Amino acid sequence: MALTAPTGLTRTLTFVRTTRYGLLGLALVVGAGSGLGAIAFRWLIERMTLLFTGSTDYAGLGRVAHPHLSALGPYFVVLTPAVAGLLYGPLVYRFAREARGHGVPEVMFAVARRGGRIQPRVALVKAFASALCIGGGGSVGREGPIVQIGSALGSTVGSFVKVNESRLRMLVACGAAGGIAATFNAPLAGVFFAMELILLDFAAEAFGMVVIAAVTASIISRAALGNDSFLTLPTFTVDHVQQYVLFAVLGLVAGLVGVVFTRVLYAIEDACDWAWRGPEWLRPAVGGLLLGCLLLALPQMYGVGYPVLSDGVAGAYSIGFLLVLLIGKIVASSLTIGIGGSGGVFAPSLFIGAMLGSAFGQTVEHVVPAIAGPTGIYALIGMGAVFAGAARAPITAVVILFELTGEYSIILPLMLAIALATGVSHVLSRETIYTFKLSRRGVDLTADPVADTLIGLTVADVVTDIGHPLLDSISVLEASRTWPEDGTAQRALVDSAGTYRGVISIRALVEARSDGEHDDAPLSRFCDNPEPVTLDDRLADALAALDTTDRPLPVVDGDRAVVGWLSHRAVLGAMRTSS
Repeated sequence: MALTAPTGLTRTLTFVRTTRYGLLGLALVVGAGSGLGAIAFRWLIERMTLLFTGSTDYAGLGRVAHPHLSALGPYFVVLTPAVAGLLYGPLVYRFAREARGHGVPEVMFAVARRGGRIQPRVALVKAFASALCIGGGGSVGREGPIVQIGSALGSTVGSFVKVNESRLRMLVACGAAGGIAATFNAPLAGVFFAMELILLDFAAEAFGMVVIAAVTASIISRAALGNDSFLTLPTFTVDHVQQYVLFAVLGLVAGLVGVVFTRVLYAIEDACDWAWRGPEWLRPAVGGLLLGCLLLALPQMYGVGYPVLSDGVAGAYSIGFLLVLLIGKIVASSLTIGIGGSGGVFAPSLFIGAMLGSAFGQTVEHVVPAIAGPTGIYALIGMGAVFAGAARAPITAVVILFELTGEYSIILPLMLAIALATGVSHVLSRETIYTFKLSRRGVDLTADPVADTLIGLTVADVVTDIGHPLLDSISVLEASRTWPEDGTAQRALVDSAGTYRGVISIRALVEARSDGEHDDAPLSRFCDNPEPVTLDDRLADALAALDTTDRPLPVVDGDRAVVGWLSHRAVLGAMRTSS
């Protein structure tokens, strides 16, 4: 059969999928797509908010009526989350159930356990579901959805070109970085978010490609939306060295609040799971009525809430009301996710941190006015520290606040508070706001994915026959005479009581006989002594010992009698059966 010469398209695809220049081109494509996706998603949220409220951002308006539903007065907000839920609930349930929730855990799981494969439809479903949820009053952020949208785009592009899994994961991270960079107008934050939370790695090649994608997305976003950041923040200055003590205290408190936010989020989600008995597609609509009642009482919780966040940083609210807003955001965001809503938790954590920091700053101003400084600086520190306490991503937290302020003077105070917040989070909780969702499914991203497939198996499940062990006291010549002719590579050695003493390979035996001077020497002189594994050892643990050698390991029982071999082939067979 004649071979057909590769076509121009085939050669091009091969170049793109296998070369560094090809990967660079794919990163540019994914970055551009993520930037355009972020613009479209932001526009979609504004249109949905305008449709549901008559304004492009209702949170900062207070308790006012819809201009076209004036008869309902401010009570229309009771219905908007329910109507929105009636639209996006069936959409998510029917087409992409992974679009429910805050999105980032699903991307982390896809990268760590599925080779970066994400269904293309996730991007479209997530965009419309999240826009409906946020526009209808869902108190969540837009960064989680855009991470999932950009990641799905990266996965789709990589799958189309048929890149390998390593490059596919890289392109998923490029999409996440581009989405964050375009959404917050913060390319560095996008890069470190993708590396720290999605890839969990800082490999040089991946870092370079993620940077390319983030810069490309930012350029496109700035061309369409301008160079202004999503928040206008005050100038940051440190006037007294004693303020560092105050920043440290704030960091400790913020770490605690970040953990509390995580716990409340999943506690409310559990409560919603327990209480709901109807079809899942209807859950957002019915739960939306409860969220609507909360919005009626506290309209500042409507949507993302950036105007309210800006006012809080500027010191527009009293201490008591700041604490009300803090608690309200924790409950509103948790309830939005719990009823099946779609949106991120990054922006809510920044909101909560701003309210905490502003309240802390005002309190300090009353207690120690001589060294307190402006309230706004504590709000900025609180934003980064609460996010670090919840997500345990200290580099991302530092970088995003630095990009938002452009003030180098913020770095030292921010690093101090975020380091302490991260430490508190480690002490109080094993999981983060992102990994908690996965751990409840039994997924541990820090564990070896191979080990996950071997959970519940022991060495006894895969042990193979040992054959006939040799006495360690017999001679080299005698051993060679009794060696099987079936290609056996090694045999176990035991003493007269049957206790394990070592392993002799055919190679070692041949070398011992090569000079004719060791035929009468005891076999034990030429054996190896690999540490055996036991029948009761977990297979995942025994695999680590097996990785240190290219030969099977001896298996012993409780009396150290040799009972079999543990081989690479047996473990691979167990993995195929378990997966």
